[in-house]
Amino acid sequence: MSCYLRHLEGVLAEAGIALPTGRAARRRLDTYIADLVGDEAHHCPTTWRLVKERLADAEARRELVAGLRGFG
Repeated sequence: MSCYLRHLEGVLAEAGIALPTGRAARRRLDTYIADLVGDEAHHCPTTWRLVKERLADAEARRELVAGLRGFG
């Protein structure tokens, strides 16, 4: 679960989200991100791969940050 969240601190900060510290909060964010990037299986390595693909493209990155702003 959420093996990649520590790598997203900058992106989360852009979206106005502090990196959660509690297990339940991290799981909730992980689920939200998996849904956001279309990982129906919620498999950590798959979610991270899909996130990295979006981070590599400027427009997709902006869309990811915008989507993350809806977390809460």
